[in-house]
Amino acid sequence: MNVFFPLAGAVVLVLAGSGAQAADKSMSTPIGGWNRAGLTDKSDELAVNYPYSLIDRGAQSGRRMIRGELEKAGKERGVHKLVVNGNPTPLYTDDEGRYARAYSFGSGSNSIEIRSPDGKLVKRVQFYEADRSRPQPMIRIIAAWDDSQAEVDLHVVTPDGQHAFWSHPALSNGGGLDADTVDGPGPENFMMTSSMHGLYQVWINYWGNFSGDGYHFDEKTRQRPVITSRITLVFNENTARERREEFVVPLRGIGELTLVKTFKY
Repeated sequence: MNVFFPLAGAVVLVLAGSGAQAADKSMSTPIGGWNRAGLTDKSDELAVNYPYSLIDRGAQSGRRMIRGELEKAGKERGVHKLVVNGNPTPLYTDDEGRYARAYSFGSGSNSIEIRSPDGKLVKRVQFYEADRSRPQPMIRIIAAWDDSQAEVDLHVVTPDGQHAFWSHPALSNGGGLDADTVDGPGPENFMMTSSMHGLYQVWINYWGNFSGDGYHFDEKTRQRPVITSRITLVFNENTARERREEFVVPLRGIGELTLVKTFKY
């Protein structure tokens, strides 16, 4: 009899560990490992988005959903961060802690992290996108901000004079806004999949606020006296030539339009 007790204990420990792992809902998709986009394209799920319904105005296709549920949800807890390929953005959830983000991943290695408000790692997933036909971002521009009720818009002007923003997301030159979450928390994501050389302009606009009553322009409803926007520029993503620049821009009043960066590609 004594011979079997250690084995039984080991089995119990293994099962307990498996149960704990199965109960982890912090990031249910995507899963790590080898991936091929043609088999896992979730573009049709864009209508299911937390904490706000996603209004899909984007030009890019083949997005994948980053989805999960965080514990200890509530108004008193701080905001987690979602870090995709090294790019951090605030991760807002609904009251139950659920979140869903659409993201257009390029081919190659991709990583996703969730970090707690104090910076500790909650979960990390890495997968390899094997579909080489995926649109590869030559330029990716991400705009995020720290007020979930502020409506902030990213504007990008390309070398041929085309202007990408919320009401004109799709450009004819291979660029466009990916998923514009117009109801507040962002982020807004611009991708350029063609190597168009020339001068680019990046602007950020504090357009207004959003609440349960819809859009409005009441300055007193802001969560912060000064909204901090963070704009990240990523060039040649997932290649040996990848480089990035990051800008922090304070937004003090509705209607404020700021030129973030003019660059030559």
